[in-house]
Order: sequence, then C-alpha cells, then structure tokens
Amino acid sequence: MDDKDRQIIRALQRDGRMSNQDLAAAVNLSPSPCLRRVRNLERRGVIRGYAARVDSRAYGLAITAFVRIRLERHDEATVQTFERAVGGMEEVLECHVMTGQTDYQLRVVVASLEDYEHFIRARLQRVGGIGSIDTSFAYGTVKDSMVFPIR
Repeated sequence: MDDKDRQIIRALQRDGRMSNQDLAAAVNLSPSPCLRRVRNLERRGVIRGYAARVDSRAYGLAITAFVRIRLERHDEATVQTFERAVGGMEEVLECHVMTGQTDYQLRVVVASLEDYEHFIRARLQRVGGIGSIDTSFAYGTVKDSMVFPIR
C-alpha cells in the first residue's frame, strides 16, 4: 500500500458515498486509475465494505456500555464458546481481546437500562465460563472518528 492508496482510504473514510470522479479529483488522479486502485483495495480486503454511520440515540439506542469480561478459564473450549456466543449478539457492536486485568472489552448499545439488565441476565451470563463482568456507561462522546491517522 502506498501513499496514494492511503489518500484514497482517508477520503473514503470521510465520505464513502463520494463518486469516483470526486474521489479522483480529491487524490489528484484520473478516474480510471483511481477506480482500479479502489477495486484493488476492495479485492485485497483493505476496504471491507461501505456503511451508513447512524446516531445510536436517534435510532433509539440511548445507552452505550463498555463491558469488560474476565473468563474463569482460558482453555480453547471456553474461549471458543464465549467468542461464538458474543459474535451472535446484536447488542454487541465490538468485541476486543484485551491485555491486562480483563480478557475482552465489548461495546454494547441498548435502548434502556432495563434492556441492559436483560442483556446481562438473559444473554451474557448464560454463556458460561465468565468469571467477572464490569460495566462502564458512556454519558457523552467527545470524539467519534472513523478516519485513520496519517502514517
């Protein structure tokens, strides 16, 4: 990946709906080579897809929780069971494997505190193999960017 590919990616991270003409102009390329580069980035999996960024509160999901999970055991079966289960939970938007005191950090969105309690009791705690669950609720967002820093 070269600097021109990175310029294309940054431009598309800012506006994934821009036309190839506008993208080519933004990165100082002619349209055909620009489109070839975009298609190559898509084929290689660098660009994984395109999506609308939606305000979770406006959508009706007013609660964002960051949930830290520590597993009781770290054997292959426990890890696979947990990861498979979390992968199927729509409330979980992100699941990161962590270093330090916890094993995973989840970003969870729900409509209300009651919905969060239901998520914990009826979905997450039933997975099994979880040693502890620690939650922090976000009450505001200072920065929410999808644009990578310049290397």
